[in-house]
Amino acid sequence: MRGVDDIDLVFGQDSLIPAIVQDARTRRMLMLGYMDHQALEATRSTGFVHFHSRSRNQLWKKGETSGNTLSVESISADCDGDALLVLAEPAGPTCHTGATSCWDDEPAEREPGFADLEPLWATIQGRSVDRPEGSYTSKLLDDPDLAVRKVTEEATEVLMAARDHRRGEVTDQRLAEEMADLIYHVLVVSAERSLPPALVLDELRRRRG
Repeated sequence: MRGVDDIDLVFGQDSLIPAIVQDARTRRMLMLGYMDHQALEATRSTGFVHFHSRSRNQLWKKGETSGNTLSVESISADCDGDALLVLAEPAGPTCHTGATSCWDDEPAEREPGFADLEPLWATIQGRSVDRPEGSYTSKLLDDPDLAVRKVTEEATEVLMAARDHRRGEVTDQRLAEEMADLIYHVLVVSAERSLPPALVLDELRRRRG
């Protein structure tokens, strides 16, 4: 992976530099994000695009929960050194709307994915840091044993709902609600254990291969 020298870069007053991501194969513009020194170093060291999340004020790996990562081919700076161009290979849609590019109007035709879990994971991560009073997520994070027990309970609820669904006794929506509860609680346990969901997706891809 071809890189750039930090000495030649001009970061803004907020210590950020804009980074445009372009498809390495098609040269299609995919998205715009912002990197600080930490995000740039993480991108270099891992080979996957990382940004600094301005809304959460923390490091963010693109595709951390959806699996729609960006594998870096090269990083270059513009003539003034105040903007980056990242050539990358996308693993699925890049935009959070499900579109191939953030400049597209319509979602791309794609296999079912988990892009909509990105905001949920971000919220859970935020709760793990802020621990706001009265938050159910914070309550689970403060009691790891409870969080794990809830996964067991919700898995049982899914089992029962699936059984009743086969009998025609519950609707698709009801089964989906139980599955959504299970996924949420699994993500809470992931946050409590500091286990990135991307590791789970990587394991699923490994098994598929």
